[in-house]
Amino acid sequence: MASKKAAPRVAKTKTYRTTRSATSTPRTYAAEILKLEAKAVEGLSALLNEDFDRAVELIMAMSPEGRVVVSGMGKAGFVAMKISATLASTGVPSYFLHPAEAIHGDLGRYTKKDIAMLLSNSGETQETIGILPHVRRIGCPVISITSDKTSTLGKHSDIVLPIGLLDEAGPFGLAPTTSTTAMLALGDALAVTILKLRDFSKEQFALYHPGGNIGRGLMLISEVMRSGEENCVVPETMKAKDVLHKITVTKGRPGATAIVDKSGKLVGVFTDGNLRRCLEKGDSFLNLPISKVMGSSPKTIAPTQIAQEALRIMSEHKIDQLIVVDADRRPIGMIDIQDLIDIRLR
Repeated sequence: MASKKAAPRVAKTKTYRTTRSATSTPRTYAAEILKLEAKAVEGLSALLNEDFDRAVELIMAMSPEGRVVVSGMGKAGFVAMKISATLASTGVPSYFLHPAEAIHGDLGRYTKKDIAMLLSNSGETQETIGILPHVRRIGCPVISITSDKTSTLGKHSDIVLPIGLLDEAGPFGLAPTTSTTAMLALGDALAVTILKLRDFSKEQFALYHPGGNIGRGLMLISEVMRSGEENCVVPETMKAKDVLHKITVTKGRPGATAIVDKSGKLVGVFTDGNLRRCLEKGDSFLNLPISKVMGSSPKTIAPTQIAQEALRIMSEHKIDQLIVVDADRRPIGMIDIQDLIDIRLR
């Protein structure tokens, strides 16, 4: 008699006890955590006061030789690293200093031109408040991000950016969760507010983001354009057949040429697309001046603009080349769609 196969076991979704409801699935429990953290961030706007304005003004008025030195212990330390990195990436000189390293020999990194930014939810973290006597001695102003002004850190800070007394998410309410999320959000608000008030341009932003997708998109046109021997430029009086030869022998085979008048100013462009349209009517155009068959409204871009803008113009007008012109509308370079592909911008 054949033995019966055991029925397949079906995995059951576990349920978890939480502090807020009897039972929940992982998804519903995660949703509770996210709502709690979102509520903490939302509540920060009500806590913003004149100290936030003072913190912005203090950082904006910082000496060119100064740095915002951001410190925090444990999870607050990781948030401090991120805040410091965000400040630095938006043009505010900053670095992270580990509190334990600071009180064991690295306090000499502070100068009187610096600003100390200290993070501690409780405001009683020994390593963090251990920095206070030194920075006070050398005259560093102190900005703190903490639960409230009544903590040791709060009392000894020039400016307090409070996050409020928050319940940490989780079954025991012990692991830093809502507090670190609030610190991070407040740090972002501070950095981006300064960014806006300083009228930081995309070009300036590019200086601090040379790598990755941001860096590639913010590269200046002058950094990626074809210039010199790779930039094909011909006079409007040149015969079309000679223009084709010039394009062919130009280094990098640009697939297009800028066309200029006798003063050297851009008046047109001739591309592979123009060539195909001419060939549809025969080859009689070959002996004509290029001015008779050129495109008379070439799209242009300035060398100080960014690669992302070049991609936008090319996509919008469905073209493969852009002529780079100076302030006098003289062609000084060319951007081919392949150049943007090469820097992995598309």
